[in-house]
Amino acid sequence: MEPVSIGARLASSVVVPLVKKLFVTDGPGAGLVDRPVRVSSLVSFRGEKRTLSDAELRKIAEELVERAAQSTGVSERLPSFEQHAVVNAVTHSLGSLGHLDMDDVQAVQLGHLELSRRLRAGNQAATLGLSSDAVLLHTNVVNTACLHILHFFTTRSTFVPRTLVEQSRRIEELSSKIDMLILRTPSPADGSFEERYTSYISQKHGKLTIFGLDLSETSGSWPLDAAYLSLEATGTSDGDIPLLLPAEQVLAGRSRVLLRGVAGSGKTTLVQWLAVSTARNDLDERLLYLHGLVPFVLPMRSLTRAGAKLPAPNEFLSAVGCPIAHAQPTGWYDRVLSDGRGLMLIDGIDEMPEGERDEARTWLRDLIASYPKNHWLVTSRPSAVREHWLAGEDFTELDLAPMSREDVAAFIRRWHKAAGSADAYSKELLYAVQAKQELARLATNPLMCALICALHRDRRGYLPDGRKELYDAALSMLLSRRDRERGIYKTGAMRIGETHQVQLVQKLAYWLIRNGRSEMDAKDVLGLLSQALTAMPRVAEQGTVHQIYHHLLVRSGLLIEPIEGTMQFIHRTFQDYLGARAAVESLDFDFLGGNAHLDQWEDVIRMAVAHARPAERTRLLTGLIERGDKTKDVRHRLHLLAAACLDDATELDPAVRSKVQHRAEKLIPPRSVTQARGLADVGPVVLELLPGPENLTPDEAYFTVLTATRIGTDAAIPVLTRFRTVSDLRVRAELAHAWSRFDTDRYAEEVIAHLDEDDLYFVVSSSRELRTLRRLGGRSFLKVTSRLSPEEIKQFCVPDRLMGLSVAADLRCSWEWLAPFPRLTDLTFETPLPDIDVSSLRHVFSLRTLRLPAAARVVGAEMLPPTLEIIRTG
Repeated sequence: MEPVSIGARLASSVVVPLVKKLFVTDGPGAGLVDRPVRVSSLVSFRGEKRTLSDAELRKIAEELVERAAQSTGVSERLPSFEQHAVVNAVTHSLGSLGHLDMDDVQAVQLGHLELSRRLRAGNQAATLGLSSDAVLLHTNVVNTACLHILHFFTTRSTFVPRTLVEQSRRIEELSSKIDMLILRTPSPADGSFEERYTSYISQKHGKLTIFGLDLSETSGSWPLDAAYLSLEATGTSDGDIPLLLPAEQVLAGRSRVLLRGVAGSGKTTLVQWLAVSTARNDLDERLLYLHGLVPFVLPMRSLTRAGAKLPAPNEFLSAVGCPIAHAQPTGWYDRVLSDGRGLMLIDGIDEMPEGERDEARTWLRDLIASYPKNHWLVTSRPSAVREHWLAGEDFTELDLAPMSREDVAAFIRRWHKAAGSADAYSKELLYAVQAKQELARLATNPLMCALICALHRDRRGYLPDGRKELYDAALSMLLSRRDRERGIYKTGAMRIGETHQVQLVQKLAYWLIRNGRSEMDAKDVLGLLSQALTAMPRVAEQGTVHQIYHHLLVRSGLLIEPIEGTMQFIHRTFQDYLGARAAVESLDFDFLGGNAHLDQWEDVIRMAVAHARPAERTRLLTGLIERGDKTKDVRHRLHLLAAACLDDATELDPAVRSKVQHRAEKLIPPRSVTQARGLADVGPVVLELLPGPENLTPDEAYFTVLTATRIGTDAAIPVLTRFRTVSDLRVRAELAHAWSRFDTDRYAEEVIAHLDEDDLYFVVSSSRELRTLRRLGGRSFLKVTSRLSPEEIKQFCVPDRLMGLSVAADLRCSWEWLAPFPRLTDLTFETPLPDIDVSSLRHVFSLRTLRLPAAARVVGAEMLPPTLEIIRTG
């Protein structure tokens, strides 16, 4: 729906009675006619049937303008003379109905916006010299009036029957949508503040700091519109069959979602994108569910800074440092949340200490109980909150999926374009990521992908192997090489060597980790730096502690101030990496082992193993094993963590490695989603331990496959081939769903080609996969998860084979093109669109079953044959 059509915010109850006065009423005995009626003969203010005077016509215009100005708060900004001028202009525009050279059917065919344009064009001089607010008010009033005028035409008993049924229905539904969306309109008292607030949200969250872009002469921030890459969220639907949907659609048809994702997977970027899209209110139909909502971005690391108490709703804006918090009207937050207009974006439950998360859940429950009608998105790392953590509050639990090969390629191309790098670098890196399994495994989330892009360009094509080596190289690039190679240093400028910078920032990182925080006050930063500088006289003599802190903020590329007086690392991953280094240098191995059961310490432990020397690794891993053996409630977590550390242990006593693997074998096969996720985090080393399907229960087989597909490198394909003949539909569905994570041709030949087709929908997310399926003879059931064109689907699907089609992407098309598939009997729409127009399916005569999302509004169902059964799902 066009945003301009709802701009006047005039409800039907206001407009309809006024519109009816503009036209003559049908006399007694009026019936159906077989030809259209001239619009000019219907108006009540001219001709022989004149019943409306010029003064009464102006009175109608006056009423429309006054209601619209009040509902939008424009009346407070418009001088009285301008509002009178708008009334004159609306009067002239409505009067032009008497001069239209068309009939009622032609008017309906035009649509309300084109009809409005023609009426307004009749007296363009009426708005000359008026302010933009006045001109927009005139346009919106006439647009809204025209919508109801056309609706009025189609409901008259003399409107041509059986003509333009579809257009009539669309007009009626558009009218209903306006009434529904008006409920999300702010009161006049709040309108001006909300404009300021949404402008602030757009500015605050409208750019991303993408790793590596600040190495060029361009800005270190990336416009969100250019940076945002639509990733996928996964979960389970009915029957445990994998659910797949675009991440930005997780709240479409769902009001409460807990979204899990590993570090760097894009959780915070998604929160920013939802907030900015809502604030700008420039939404296409897929995102209309966000229209009129007010975003509240609540990062838990900021809310709990320095042990602060979680805020009440009236403190939301001040708690996150919003500079206009003091200006919010009295009771504004309560009006917004009571009306269900809040988009509550609660980011990073994992970034608060584990002991405080129950308090956070109670805080959430109390908020939801007080304001139940809002949209809620809560994000966390996977291990931070257990399965069904918010199930009692009707939260749907979803996971951010790893980037597919297509996602990685798209990100690499966008990064190099934004950085102004040569196309050759982009192509060379794409080839390297496809050719090297280790690199492909690392480049599965936006953070690591950006890190790899930056290092590849900085080192002119050379990339180190392994995660630790990548971080080491990144720190060197950030802390010294970029300034030296770009000639930043000048005579007399402060120079702090790479080693000293690392020593300083890792002390800050370790303090944050030990205190369970992601942010710290500047005064605490200065205190820590002062202590550290006593042992670094060559650094201390270069300036005051304030100057050195400022230097680290500006030049290190690792630290930022989200608000004045507060410091955090550019990403939590760098904090964990440097904190682990500090812990190893301090020989705090017992302290590390004592906290290893806490999810906030998982990456710290892994990085500590990478930093440690062989004897120290032995001490760390042996401690994890022994503590796990003695402590039943955290045994699985500790043993899994020890196994995950093997990937980072470049040199390790074989006896210790054997002990770790032996404990991991006891956790195999996995028996839950949580166990599968934990095993996948161990990395490729676990693939050697995964069994085949023999002697496994159906659940164990499914979770074993889930483990291997989550690891997502081609090294997992030999494991998955063992399960390709398993009959369980969950196993086959997961194997089909995971295709995009692997080499298209190899996976097709070794897995896809061997799957039993019975009731299985084969997932296609690219043209290449579609072509490959045709090479394999086509399939009877397909699920389309990306925006493929109808022409591609028609070209590469085998017409005589296709029996069932599931559409989980917005193809932006009508559906008559499905008619050439004579055996297509079952069609499922899983798209998150608020409205689904099914009228064109009347041409698809083979269809017998149509499945539609329960929350979607269906358009044109009355035009379908009675032989087509419509089923609501979800």
